[in-house]
Order: sequence, then structure tokens, then C-alpha cells
Amino acid sequence: MEAQNDKISPEQSLAIIEGMIQQAKGKVSNSSFYFLLWGWVITACNFAMYYVMMFTPYGYYAPAVWTLCIPAWVVTMIYGARQGRTMPVTTHLDKISMWLWISMAITICPIWVFGAKINWMVNALILMPVGAATFMSGIIIQFRPLLLGGIVFWVAGVICYFLPPIDQYLVGGVAMILGYLLPGYLLKYQKETHA
Repeated sequence: MEAQNDKISPEQSLAIIEGMIQQAKGKVSNSSFYFLLWGWVITACNFAMYYVMMFTPYGYYAPAVWTLCIPAWVVTMIYGARQGRTMPVTTHLDKISMWLWISMAITICPIWVFGAKINWMVNALILMPVGAATFMSGIIIQFRPLLLGGIVFWVAGVICYFLPPIDQYLVGGVAMILGYLLPGYLLKYQKETHA
């Protein structure tokens, strides 16, 4: 029996790819929750770190503000598990997006854990992979605000190399507002207007 070699036209290929992108865009739009959750948590941590180090006698304990990330991780895992049950990963782009963010988290976790070894000059190191993941998410779903958010993170990361550790937290907080919160709210708005 001869294997039938079905050929698809370039137009059909583009339609399939466009369909996958629209499906991934819908799923990532539903994931504006993550951008908003982490945007608010990391913004708060950056500004709290700055405040505690600059205006209180407890500067040595300032890194403790990052423990706010622990409940955020728990919420992320619970929300992700629930979302996975209602919207399972189905396309290749879904898997790429999921593993992109997991690999970003794995990359930055040791920086947080061992931050004291580098005098808490972590923002320069963390903002760069966050920028890459944000930028790539923008490419995957063709959402310009995420592309711009990724660029904001890269620029902020470079700026942090020229600043003392305390000032890096201000830059990190502003980068989170522009790179996560603004695109996150735009994604949420887009989801609500297209629902």
C-alpha cells in the first residue's frame, strides 16, 4: 500500500500557524493573572527593599521582604493547576511558552537564594532573563506591549550595572510596573473586550 503524501498549500500552512498563534494568544491572555500577580509582588518587594534599607535601622533584614514571593509561588501553583485542568496545554506554542517561563524561574531562583554573596546586586542579573521571557512571550502571541516590556527589562538591567545595590531596587520596581503590570493590564483588558 502506498503512503499518500498530502501536500498543503502555503496559504493552508499560514492558516494553521495563524490558528495556533490565536489559540496561544487566547491562553496567554487568560494568563494576564500571572503578569499582574508577579508584577505587584515584585514591585512591592523592590520598593519595600529600598524603603527598609534607606529609611529604617533594619537594613540588614531588608532581604526578608522577598519572602512575599513564597505565597505568590503557592498562588501561582494553585492557579496554574486549576487553569491546566480547564485549559490543558494543547499546542506546541503552549508548551514553548510554559517551558520558557519555567526555565526563567529556574534561572533566577539561585540569584535570589545566593543574593547575599553578591551584596544583593541581583536586579541587574534578574531583569535580563525576565526581559528575555517577556520579549519571547510577546513574539509568541504577537502582543507588542510584551515586546516593549521585555525591552524595558533589558534596558533596566543594563542601567542596574551602573548603580549601587540600593538604587537598583527603584529601577527594578519601575521596570516591573512598565514591563509586567502595564502589559498585564492590557492583556486583561484585551481579554475582557474580546470575551
